[in-house]
Amino acid sequence: MSGTAAASVPRLRPAAEALLPSSVPVQLVTEAGRASPAPSDYPEPPAEQLRETYRQMVVGRRFDQQASALARQGRLAVYPSSRGQEACQIAGVLALREQDWLFPTYRDTVAMVARGVDPVEALTLLRGDWHCGFDPVVARVAPPCTPLATQLLHATGMADALRRKDENGVVMAFVGDGGTSEGDFHEALNFAAVFRAPVVFLIQNNQYAISVPLDRQTASPALAYKGVGHGMRSEQVDGNDPVATLSVLTAAVEHARSGRGPFLVEAHTYRVDGHTNADDPRRYRTDDEVRRRSAADPVPRLETYLRDRGVLTDQDVDAVRAEAEERAAALRTRMAAESPLDPLELFEHVYAEPTPQLLEQRDQLAAELKGTES
Repeated sequence: MSGTAAASVPRLRPAAEALLPSSVPVQLVTEAGRASPAPSDYPEPPAEQLRETYRQMVVGRRFDQQASALARQGRLAVYPSSRGQEACQIAGVLALREQDWLFPTYRDTVAMVARGVDPVEALTLLRGDWHCGFDPVVARVAPPCTPLATQLLHATGMADALRRKDENGVVMAFVGDGGTSEGDFHEALNFAAVFRAPVVFLIQNNQYAISVPLDRQTASPALAYKGVGHGMRSEQVDGNDPVATLSVLTAAVEHARSGRGPFLVEAHTYRVDGHTNADDPRRYRTDDEVRRRSAADPVPRLETYLRDRGVLTDQDVDAVRAEAEERAAALRTRMAAESPLDPLELFEHVYAEPTPQLLEQRDQLAAELKGTES
């Protein structure tokens, strides 16, 4: 090593250390719902924001349960449940401002609804009706992405566009632990870091990529360290602790908004249900494991914490549960109605300007349909 290169090593170490995540996941509330004794640099969010987090998690879980039931009834083609991951879903949304964007995966319907997307429109893809049932520009929510990690490149591009247009916006991009093994994940992180795009990458590490456990897809001490290799600030958090998850994600969003570049957060959580309603998780994990990991359930955890602090009453809990049931009933009613089918919709939104060939095919189908009717 040359003298110049050797002299640069001590200067590089402080810069690298500033990117490192905490040695253990950040936790502000224990699994028992008590304040964590561990010291933390992350402040507790305001009580009203925590009350809203609780409300959204309860409503979101009931929505998730109802959607799972609709899938079993054949009203949805498939449904990937996020039960157990509500702290990540809701904190990832509440950390954003109105002008910000959310880029979800196929498992993040609860987050989409919390962001303001109509529940039925949020389920349109999973119902098999449209690729996207809502206006992404109005909702500031990208269409849910099924291919692993491809949405991260889109999110980074959107974030870079917001930066170039000086719109003071931030993009929150969700990805699962399985997605971190994809090339698109690393390409997105590299681009975001080089161009200092205002994007937060939230890894919901629910311990399984379908049936593959985490230790079979990575040897990293934590997925959060993958951000350090790309030169971005990284952190890991107890993703079943709603208080810590909201605090860390709020800090990450403000980091990105202030022009300091992207931020990667790994949230350690757990997928209670199967990969989708078509999956049998008993083939690759035990019921004892699920019961043990369910002890960290974020919903009763936050409820206990807020009750002990005196900011959540029995009346509050009853009101939230009643709201959740009312919304679930409304979803059932709306999803029971058959979707109007128009075969000619196949040709819509294929190109901005339909090609002559596409118009010819549409006219041919229209003529065939007319002949069938007569």
